[in-house]
Amino acid sequence: MKLAKFGPGGNSSLFTQSGKKSSIEAPLWVSKMNLDAYEYECGNGVSGSEETFASIGLEAAKNGVAMSLHSPYYISLSGIDPAKRLGSIRYILQSLNAAKLTGSNLIVVHAGSASKIDRREAVKLASDTLYKLLETLEQYDFDGIKIGLETMGKINQLGTLTEIMELCKIDKRFVPVVDFGHLYARSLGTDIVSSDHIKRVFFTVSSSLGADIAENMHCHYSCIEFSKGGEYKHLTFDNGKFGPDPLIFAQTLAELKVAPTVICESAGTQDVDALFLKSAYMEAL
Repeated sequence: MKLAKFGPGGNSSLFTQSGKKSSIEAPLWVSKMNLDAYEYECGNGVSGSEETFASIGLEAAKNGVAMSLHSPYYISLSGIDPAKRLGSIRYILQSLNAAKLTGSNLIVVHAGSASKIDRREAVKLASDTLYKLLETLEQYDFDGIKIGLETMGKINQLGTLTEIMELCKIDKRFVPVVDFGHLYARSLGTDIVSSDHIKRVFFTVSSSLGADIAENMHCHYSCIEFSKGGEYKHLTFDNGKFGPDPLIFAQTLAELKVAPTVICESAGTQDVDALFLKSAYMEAL
């Protein structure tokens, strides 16, 4: 039976407090914590050197850590300014290059905003950007690296599960990155609160894109505080107020017998909380 993988998104407070200064040290840290995945964060831009990215990739391979990479947050596939929207293609190409060097099999991309235009128009613009991206990719050798389109946590962002399914149908290189905390936050705490809710997500992905995509999905998980607009901020698992419940999630993965890669994005405790998820999952198995 293939097992789910768990790991942190970025470097935790423990990592930095222990004196670690470079993400080159992150794969060994993750491995020593008995975790098996690591997402390198380029949220503020792809700014590392190619040498650094390659070194991270070597360390990940040496320590058996599955790599992924989060592209810049300012990418907007649905932006209404054509220059800025199509400029996102450049940032995706930079992310793909860094992903190739780190040995990542997937980059995570935010779809963009739907606050100033109709949601259908936002989907149309995002689709146009993705088609133009595919044309550009013909010039590059990024085969084997998937482009993960993430479900988003703010209500005015493009990125409901339905919207992401539609965009992923454009080409097999596009796959969903389901952020369960985001779905919880954009529903104002009414979704992803039961095992049935979580199962529905996997069934939706399976029926839309195929069982293999659903069973091996790349996921994000964290507890998220929300306000009337949806996501407000990421929290830790022990926050005591906001969900979604990590134990229910881990147990549901075991029950479904799926093997996703789960990246934990808790605020500063992402490695500790990822280990909680993995331990709960293994116990449920």
